[in-house]
Amino acid sequence: MKKSITIVLTVFILMLACGVSAQNADLYFRAGAAKIDITPDENKLPENIDGILDRLYSRAIVVENGVTSAALVTVDTGMIFEQTWKNVSQRIEKELGIPARNVLLTATHTHSGVMWLDPDLEDNIFRSVKMAKEKLRPARIGYGTGVSYLNVNRNIIDPKTRRWWEGPNYDGPSDKTVAVVRFESTTGEPIAVYYNYAMHAVTVGQLDMISADAPGAASRYIEDSFDNRIVALWSTGACGDQNPVYYQQTYDLREIRIKDYAKRGIDISNSMPPGGQGLNKQDPEVIRLMSQQKQMILSMGQFLGEEVMHVMRGMERMSDSGQIFGGQKTVSFPGRDRTNQGRAGFEGTYKDGNPVELRLGLLLIDDIAFGTVNAEVFSLIAQRLKKESPFARTMMVTVTNGMANSGYIPNDAAFGYLTFEVLSSRCKPGYAENAIVNGILDLMSDAKRAQ
Repeated sequence: MKKSITIVLTVFILMLACGVSAQNADLYFRAGAAKIDITPDENKLPENIDGILDRLYSRAIVVENGVTSAALVTVDTGMIFEQTWKNVSQRIEKELGIPARNVLLTATHTHSGVMWLDPDLEDNIFRSVKMAKEKLRPARIGYGTGVSYLNVNRNIIDPKTRRWWEGPNYDGPSDKTVAVVRFESTTGEPIAVYYNYAMHAVTVGQLDMISADAPGAASRYIEDSFDNRIVALWSTGACGDQNPVYYQQTYDLREIRIKDYAKRGIDISNSMPPGGQGLNKQDPEVIRLMSQQKQMILSMGQFLGEEVMHVMRGMERMSDSGQIFGGQKTVSFPGRDRTNQGRAGFEGTYKDGNPVELRLGLLLIDDIAFGTVNAEVFSLIAQRLKKESPFARTMMVTVTNGMANSGYIPNDAAFGYLTFEVLSSRCKPGYAENAIVNGILDLMSDAKRAQ
């Protein structure tokens, strides 16, 4: 009798072991990456654009584990419009079998792109994902974090006017973390790197030229360092209140535009100077400032790229198998519409507006959590999410999967500041921060239950 029980138990244990092995075998990662040039035709640029400074790309990483798949996509554009997100994600799901909820379609948020003029944009984004999927091979994935001091809080009290204005606030909230996800073959060959950093891509915005700005420079530097055997994807962190720390040339060029408008009797001193006019680009001072801006994005790209590669070199834990989970949800809260004007420093007046609707998302690859928001979010909201997340390896990816009707999204405490982001926000105070953090935490709970 004992012998029979022993045999039965042994067979049962072996069956469990075989089942676990089969399950793990199904979860082995495969990954592929690709990029496609999406720079618009120079002959079709609007009159206020002077040409192309550097090329724009759609970069994509596809990862699968035998059960499901996901796509990480970054596009050199200002925002991902709602219809673009819907069309591309649905096509990816229908034709490539990657669930739309597992797609992260992110803008680098460059202020020097006009990609909505390109009728082929959606097709090019799709093709970058398709090419990445065609390159799938056994892979392992690692995660690490580094530090970069290229960003800075951009809201200060002007020392002359004693009012809120835009400038480098070295003491303001700012997350210096560079989160890095490395994809390589099981034999150690590079496939892709996905890096997350919170900084506006606005350095060359006054040039009136097409450019991927600092994100493009950083990705190109990384790719060149690997002899283009790797695809490097910038991921936009919570940069709603974060500018490049070295930004003086832009302030100087804005002042030149403001003075030019003033000569014509137009006061734009408390607004964002429009592009394409107000600068004599033959003036030696303008030429010098613009030349410095062009050099600045290359410098920032090199420094950020070096930090990304430093983190990559230090990764010791690489996973060749794991889960993939995707989820999305929409949260809604009261909105407002502004009834007066002015960029910063003065009280805004408002009336009740349509509700604000945000699309939140979560993509979990192994135990790396990508929390997403389709808007520009303040740094402290992302820092709170990372603090409260049940996953130690968490990042916030913004301007992803569409474009919310919110404008900027300040953290709750920031609504007491008369900054241009707060004044222009459609969010009523006291709702957005909790809605974002708790909404993504709910998706994380769903992911935990699915494990």
